[in-house]
This record gives sequence, C-alpha cells and structure tokens, in this order.
Amino acid sequence: MAPERLVLAALAAMLCSPALAQAPTQSTPPAESGATQTHPAAKAKATPPRPKAPAPKPQAAKTHAPKAQAPKTQTPDAEAKRPPGRPPAEDEVWPVPSAATSFAEPATVAPSGAGMASTFAAYQRGYYVTALSQATRLAENGDPKAMALMGEIYVDGAGVSQDFKKATQWFSLAADRGDAAANFALAMLHMDGRAGTRDVPTAIKYLEAAARLGHPIAAYDLGLLYLDGKQVPEDLPRAVDLFRRAAEAGAPEAQYALATLYKDGRGVTQDTAEAVRLLGLASRAGNLDAQVEFAIALFNGNGTAPDEAAAAALLRKAAARGSAVAQNRFARLLAAGRGVPANSIEAAKWHLIAKARGIADEWLDDFVQKLSAADRDTAEKAARPWLAVASRS
Repeated sequence: MAPERLVLAALAAMLCSPALAQAPTQSTPPAESGATQTHPAAKAKATPPRPKAPAPKPQAAKTHAPKAQAPKTQTPDAEAKRPPGRPPAEDEVWPVPSAATSFAEPATVAPSGAGMASTFAAYQRGYYVTALSQATRLAENGDPKAMALMGEIYVDGAGVSQDFKKATQWFSLAADRGDAAANFALAMLHMDGRAGTRDVPTAIKYLEAAARLGHPIAAYDLGLLYLDGKQVPEDLPRAVDLFRRAAEAGAPEAQYALATLYKDGRGVTQDTAEAVRLLGLASRAGNLDAQVEFAIALFNGNGTAPDEAAAAALLRKAAARGSAVAQNRFARLLAAGRGVPANSIEAAKWHLIAKARGIADEWLDDFVQKLSAADRDTAEKAARPWLAVASRS
C-alpha cells in the first residue's frame, strides 16, 4: 500500500475511535463524574471524532481577583509583561483557562451619563485617585452606577485599602436602586464568603435579581446552578431559558453551554444544526472549548457545510491556545495533509506537545519514529518552548 494511503487509513482508524482521554488542564473541560470523555463513533469517512462536551458544572464563584495595592498617585498601572518563556504567539495567547465549567467573572460596571463615563474611563486607565473622587461625588448625588463603581474600587483595592465590608455596603446601595451589576457583584461576594460568611441562598437571591434586570452572566451562572441541581432543585427547562437569555445577549459561555444541551437533547429537543450555530457564535467570540467543537463539526460536515480548511485553521488556533485535544487533532491533519498542507515536522511537534499534556496516540508515536533523526530533532526543538510552559502550568 502506498505511504499516502497508509497515512489516510491510520487517520480514519483513529478518527473513528472513541475520543482520547484529556489531561486535566485549564484549557480543557473535565469529564463528567471523573470519567474519561468519549463520543459516539464518527462517520465511516476519515473525519476527526467530536469529543463529548460535558455539560457545564458550577464551581465556587469568584469575584475579581484582588489587585495589588495601587499607589495613590496619578500614574496608570504598568502594562502586564509577557510571562517569561512563553512560546511565540500564534494568533492567540496560550494557555487560556476555560470559562465553560465555572462561574464567569463579574462584568465591570457599565458607565452611564457623561460624568460617569469620565469617571469610569479614569478608573480603567488606572487614575484611581481621580476615579475615587469623581465616583464619591456622583454616588453622594444618588447615581447607582457610581455606587457600584465604589464597590468595585473597594473590592479591587484600587487606590484604597481593600475592604469587602465597604464594598458590600456600596454594592447594596446600588442594588437597592436596581443596578444589575451591583446585584451580580453581591451574589459573588456572598457566594465565596467575602461579604462575611458564605451564604449561598443570599447569593442565589442576588443572582435572580441580576438576571431579572438583564445581566447576562448572572443568567448564565444561575443556569449552571439549575443544571447542576445541588444548590437549587435541578430544572433543565429553567437552565435552558437562562442560558438562552444570556446567549442572546452575547455571552459566549452561555452560547457554548446551550450548544451542549442542544447537541445532547438535554432540556430541549436535540437539534444538531442549532448546536453548531451556537458553537459558531461562541467560537467567534473566543470560547476555547467551542472552537474545538466547532472545528470538528466543520471537518465532519456535521450540522454545517464541511470545510476542512476552515476546520484545520480553527484547530490550529485552539492548539496554540493550549487545547490538548486540538493539538492532537491538528497533528493528525498535518500528518495526513487534510485541510492543511502535509508537514511531518509540524505534525511531530504538535504530537509531542499534546502527548506531554496527556493525549496518547500510538499511531502518531509510530509516525514520529519513522521520521529521519534530523526531522525528529527539529520537531523536538520546536516543541521545547511549549513543553517548558506546560511544565509550569
């Protein structure tokens, strides 16, 4: 049999087999109940498998991570430096944590009115003294957005000493005046105990209020709770409704979550085309898990027109962002020349990276062993910076 046919035959065998186990990383979702993720057998043609996407599971919610105490000057914060040893960016930063399996971070306070817009701009630019002064004046005049920003300033310790009690007081004043972001912030503070003791029922009450006021991430987080059924009784139709509201508002986490429900027929009638449409939206918004799922759907032509080139390009992006599954699938495509020109050295590089992160692949092991010693050495050198980053993550 010709070498090209051997490559394609092996590709078909792997791509029609159950999905390989994923190593637990920040860039890939954990398997449900701790089990290895599997998927139904792929079509008979040589197409990559679609890894089973677990339904999002809620974890402990978090408010903004505390910032270092800002100097009380008019000097903006220095731009964050690139971590030492990070591989050259390939259109995306790597690694990026998945947002699909945990509560989303609170959105920053949205400005309203000329005065508040100026105040918020000062805060965003790092002029905390100016922002604090202007926000205080506006808050004293009854502006709920300014009150919410005051809460955020005290949560972050931006130009002031970090003080969760004062933050809770300011958020409460804003929430009483119907501010959605303040209700959401209070939910997060009560969920992780920063408002005092951890109080899940109170957190859920504020999440409900924020969702009613149109806060998309509050709706998403609340949907996770109804999907999980631990803190509140499981209610799939309610979870679907909340995810849909957040998805329509543009929240990529909700778009991905709703796509998984449509794909599996949980809480809704199974609809592959709708699942893929939502995956496309979340993928374009940068959701890593959605990028992998959407790429595989594109390659398979499952729920959308097949496009191997677009699938390969998207798998490359997801691989560069740290998805071990994407790294493995992209290596396969490079080895076979499907959707992308065949490149044995690049295929070996991505295989080594994926393998170091827990994706075993005997066929690619054999493929690499058959390369010349010089090509293997080149691939290993190309993989080395990525492996160094992986070892620290």
